[in-house]
Amino acid sequence: MVDIPDRDLLTIGAFAARARLSAKALRLYDRLGLLSPAYVDEATGYRYYRAGQVEPARLVAMLRQLDMPLARIAEVVAAGDGPTAAELLGAYWADVEARVAGQRTLAEYLRGRLSGRSSEMYRKFAVETVDVPEQVVITEKRHTLADELPTWIGAALGRLEEAARECGGVAGVPYVAYHAEVSMESDGPAEACVPVADEAAARAWAERWGSPLVERSRELGGGWAWETAVRVEPARRLAYTRITKAQVAHPQILAAFEAVEEWMAARGLAAAGPCRELYFADWGAAGADDPVCDVAFPVS
Repeated sequence: MVDIPDRDLLTIGAFAARARLSAKALRLYDRLGLLSPAYVDEATGYRYYRAGQVEPARLVAMLRQLDMPLARIAEVVAAGDGPTAAELLGAYWADVEARVAGQRTLAEYLRGRLSGRSSEMYRKFAVETVDVPEQVVITEKRHTLADELPTWIGAALGRLEEAARECGGVAGVPYVAYHAEVSMESDGPAEACVPVADEAAARAWAERWGSPLVERSRELGGGWAWETAVRVEPARRLAYTRITKAQVAHPQILAAFEAVEEWMAARGLAAAGPCRELYFADWGAAGADDPVCDVAFPVS
């Protein structure tokens, strides 16, 4: 308890009127740990506030209108008025806008499917085939949900491309293969793959660094555990469609996969391996409308 002279205190009713909030809201903020009274009378349980708590109380109310999580509200309030609080709010709102943009895109995608316009969406993708020769690939496999996927793909391909220097260099287009569905409920696994030129050097690299990498990944947190491997991928024919950087985002990319599947079904072709995304461009330098990725299925 804080012992403050009566003349410096406001009753909860007077404080609520000044802050333009209800006494019920103030009790809730106290219970949530967002704004505690300056003093609580032990005998009566009456709550008293300082006049200086009016602005923090109003701030809490406004932040709750933004659906800000309690922990982040506490951070903003603790920062007080100033650039730090503004930066915390800005970071939160950027997250909100990114989430809403993704939800908007998903809603548009689902609206197209539910309205029976799937074929119209698929016609936007040109599907072709390409023959890929036998390749030696070094790989990193991990169970991941859709929201973690972009960060992991960039990190995994970066690690493998660095390792490829010890394996004769990169000898083909890096790609990510999906051995099972990756969504917000299903975690794959997904496998990042980089073709390399020297199989013997690749196997020596895996023997030297494979196990330590797995152990190191577990130190970073169970959700980031991965497995490394080297294998020889047989020659394959791929049915694929080329997409832009903007189209790589989920769920736009689902339409590209479905377009290739529809094209295959129309020609009596069956998938002969996991679907994949081949990243042939410099992701950082590419613009939203630049082609960066081939969405592909191996076909028999």
